[in-house]
Amino acid sequence: MNFFKTFFASCLGTLVALVALFALFFFAMVGLVSSASSTDDKVVVKDNSVLHLKLNVPISQQETENPFEGLPIPGADESAIGLLNFKSVIKAAQEDPKIQGIFLDVTFVMAGYATAEEIRQSLLDFRQAGKWVVAYSEIYTEPAYYVASAADKVYLNPEGELEFNGLTANVTFFKKMFDKLDIEPEIFRVGEFKSAVEPFLLDKMSEANRLQLQEWINTIQENLVENIAESRNLEKARVKEIADKMLVRSAQDALALGLVDSLYYYDQVLADFRTRLGVSENAKINFVKYNKYKKNVAASSGTDEIAVIVADGDILSGKAQPGVVGSDTFAEQIRKARLSDNVKAIVVRVNSPGGSALASDVMWREIELAKQAKPVVASLGDYAASGGYYLAMGCDTIVAQPNTITGSIGVFSMLFDVSKFMDNKLGITFDEVRTGEIGDLSFTRPLSDAEKAIFQKQTEEIYETFTAKAAAGRGMSQADIKKIASGRVWTGEQAQANGLVDILGGYDEAVALAADMAGTTSYKTRFYPKQRNFWEEWMSGMEDVKVRQIKEELGMYYPLYEQMKKLQGLYGAQARLPYEVVLQ
Repeated sequence: MNFFKTFFASCLGTLVALVALFALFFFAMVGLVSSASSTDDKVVVKDNSVLHLKLNVPISQQETENPFEGLPIPGADESAIGLLNFKSVIKAAQEDPKIQGIFLDVTFVMAGYATAEEIRQSLLDFRQAGKWVVAYSEIYTEPAYYVASAADKVYLNPEGELEFNGLTANVTFFKKMFDKLDIEPEIFRVGEFKSAVEPFLLDKMSEANRLQLQEWINTIQENLVENIAESRNLEKARVKEIADKMLVRSAQDALALGLVDSLYYYDQVLADFRTRLGVSENAKINFVKYNKYKKNVAASSGTDEIAVIVADGDILSGKAQPGVVGSDTFAEQIRKARLSDNVKAIVVRVNSPGGSALASDVMWREIELAKQAKPVVASLGDYAASGGYYLAMGCDTIVAQPNTITGSIGVFSMLFDVSKFMDNKLGITFDEVRTGEIGDLSFTRPLSDAEKAIFQKQTEEIYETFTAKAAAGRGMSQADIKKIASGRVWTGEQAQANGLVDILGGYDEAVALAADMAGTTSYKTRFYPKQRNFWEEWMSGMEDVKVRQIKEELGMYYPLYEQMKKLQGLYGAQARLPYEVVLQ
């Protein structure tokens, strides 16, 4: 008996100690967060300062607070950048007399070319205000160099590398893997270009998919070459030749061909800054980091409000999550903006490859209601494809970057029959009884011909709905929409030519257009959904740590892991970008 008394007393003591330790840890962390937020609300910017922009982090559309920022935790300050916030920071620095220039520190850009275009344009606007931008890196990837080419001077390490060899689109195919596993995808689609299902049916691209991919990357490359040639004061044909033949094979080649201005080590770049700032040879340079300076950026002011509602990620039913546009959350935000007397116009910022057809339609309906009450303008980011375009087509006006991946008006449905895999590989079998001809449409058996017919008809009906609503939104006939639909992907430039997009431009142009349509010159912009609370950010931060660990472990194979995870969300009718493609 004494043994049990001692045992339980020991367990209770241990439990109390653990609770106490957790409480101490919790209050210590809250104290650190409070301390960090209270002392870093504002940063003192000295005269003759340089804004240091380090872009080697993920770039999303909307920035969220990092609960670990400023804390003594490894990687705590390496939080993602929100593009819309980033543009506001550059604009503020442009108008700040204490900021003389920008140090653009970029090796790779973790975003698409439309995002790169937005950043590049903000840098060009900064320069047009009479200030300078200097880019430096030891290695420039192709997207990084495209952004850097907007700088006054582009410097490269003497032993560094510059990638400039054109674009390649890679598509991963899973058919042979499914064959080996005895898994049968059961797929239903509409449109010859709706090739999201090709990786499960084929082991290489169809001719239709190859055609659209080739035209897509050719159009993007044409735009990149033209803008780089203009910025670097080179002939367009010469820049194209440099890329096509990969003439840059060393740092010396990059210098000789005019893509960079000098081959400098970091200390030489600092010497250049000191000369520009007019300070002594050994003077300390007043660098201001992005994460610090953004605290000084005042919210836009005005008597009226333009609500910027962000749809960034895959489209699914339910609540929004990081990387997921939740239809419930988005619809609620649109509804609130419609009913608010303070909101005079709405900008729907879309950066999505699509997803659930049902969720897309739920959000489309709220956009339709909103535009009956006030102007609604769509601003397209890297992607506004399929379900992403479903949102845009309901708006009054669509503004896209030339490199935005848009269109892909098509639908597919997919299920997986894993009965052979379970039987042959694991020895597990299934059986069922039913009350009618159509049973449970599960993964435990193949579909009957009657069930397949039902799925195909439902998919075709959703496509008819999609194209009919797209036609109404774009003021075209359904027959004309179908000529440019069939799941085909277009660049923003192509989409404008075929009537799917109204204006080529970025976020700033969309906001200015919305204000003009609303007849207001005194306005402020506010982003929705609003930032998450501390606990949501805390858990998100822990999730980011886990993702970083997985990325480090898998390295170059991480994109494959991501694609396999997405298979879980492909059940049922999808309005989604027609492939997982990696641009290199």
